[in-house]
Amino acid sequence: MYPSGSKKNHTHGDPKFLSFESFLEAWSVRQIRYLDELLSVQNSSCEARQIDHLELIHRVLYHYQQYYEEKWRVAKWDVFLVFSPPWLTNLERAFLWIAGFKPNLVFRLVSSSVDDMTEDQSRRMDRLVAETRLEEKALDDELAKIQERVGAPPLANAIRRHGRTSQDGETAGGGGDDSALGGLRRALEKVVANADMLRATTAEKVALILTPAQTVKVLVAVAQLQLKVRSLGLQRDAERRQNGGY
Repeated sequence: MYPSGSKKNHTHGDPKFLSFESFLEAWSVRQIRYLDELLSVQNSSCEARQIDHLELIHRVLYHYQQYYEEKWRVAKWDVFLVFSPPWLTNLERAFLWIAGFKPNLVFRLVSSSVDDMTEDQSRRMDRLVAETRLEEKALDDELAKIQERVGAPPLANAIRRHGRTSQDGETAGGGGDDSALGGLRRALEKVVANADMLRATTAEKVALILTPAQTVKVLVAVAQLQLKVRSLGLQRDAERRQNGGY
């Protein structure tokens, strides 16, 4: 599933990375199945019961929650890895915002897939958009402060040593960090955790504003976009390898 050459050498054979790789293979298969279920409900000629919509929505949201829980385990092992994850294609990595999707993307998909919101829904959604943008900016500012610290000599030296250790094939995560690198790890772990929390709460709040049928439309759009970007990314990476780009 993953383009050869996309994984960093220091991850090969590491049990934690291989465990996540296996998880992601199975997770992606389930995602396709969930998309089929969502499309079936969306395209059904008869009016599906609201309880059926809600049950499917809860299962799909839990499916995404599982991804972020598993990714967090990798972040705790080596937080640097989730900022440029080797399990994603180059195209997918280009869309990353603090190790995941930018929450504001959800609102774009709502706008493009839901055309029957009431005035009250629109007002509530507008307020949520404004609140989310403020929280995104706060996280951007926090990450910028961390990046400024990286330029300090102790941190720069620690990161270079970390890079040499990774290239030598030793485990990237674990203990043994000096104080500078350890502090950077903890700061990055915190900002990733907060970004993941914002992603999750944004999705939940959007689902509370929309009707179950509208939420199904958004979840269809999310899955279709993710799968489309993934497919295009794999295609481009394969072409790049054929042309000697790796």
